[in-house]
Amino acid sequence: MTLTEPVIIGALSPSRAGDFMTCPLLYRFRVIDQLPEKPSQAAVRGTVVHAVLERLYDLPASRRSVQAALELLQPQWERLLAGDPGYAEMFADEAEQAEWLTQARGMLERYFTLEDPTRLEPAERELYVEAVLEEGLMLRGYVDRLDVAPTGEVRVVDYKTGSAPGRDFEAKALFQMKFYALVLWRLRGQVPRLLQLVYLGGTGEVLRYAPDEADLLATERKVMALWAAIERSMETGEWRARRSRLCDWCDHQALCPEFGGTPPPVPDRQPGDTVRSNRRSATDEL
Repeated sequence: MTLTEPVIIGALSPSRAGDFMTCPLLYRFRVIDQLPEKPSQAAVRGTVVHAVLERLYDLPASRRSVQAALELLQPQWERLLAGDPGYAEMFADEAEQAEWLTQARGMLERYFTLEDPTRLEPAERELYVEAVLEEGLMLRGYVDRLDVAPTGEVRVVDYKTGSAPGRDFEAKALFQMKFYALVLWRLRGQVPRLLQLVYLGGTGEVLRYAPDEADLLATERKVMALWAAIERSMETGEWRARRSRLCDWCDHQALCPEFGGTPPPVPDRQPGDTVRSNRRSATDEL
């Protein structure tokens, strides 16, 4: 019998799933219309800090110090800037850029109060994963760090450069981690032992959660329900705007009915058109 790959009906990452849950119209603008967005200082700072923490583990354990991390910051910022000089336009002047870098330094220093990198040897860093569910939906995303114990137990670690959420918002934060755990479970057949969110903003905090199969099956059902809602919007052409506090940071207010705007005609494009693209950008969830 010849085995055939399932027909892929579309693709979903935790960032884009979060977009749809936040505002279906935002999902449309980003995935269907693919409208350009200005990079934000917070998102780009997150990208640079992630890059530093990834490269910190290239060093021998004994050299993974606060000073070593700080020395990596400027080269990583310059590397990102060389790839897209437009990032320099985020700042009004050099003083504002210097303050932005100071905040990034503070996050790196805070990291060392939350974990001891000299005692860790990650199995994977910045790992791209994808898995196709039975229904044909591809789930994909980037795992910041994967730790594997000598006993084989897996810990999924994600760095966040914002502040830890309040208790009422923990479930939303954990959805991303359960999403990754679901992908790894379907990909490797093993439920991760621990999900760990490392918050580098504010005073710093580590949020841990131990999932089980029931958690991940519930996450799978939620993801499929989200995809069904996305398909309904594609069929009807209705992408409802949902006002929230996040609207203050949205680049698309001029096109949003909630702010008196009119969205452009829906282009003839499906969310699965770029299903194999796996390039991470500064607009991905950090």
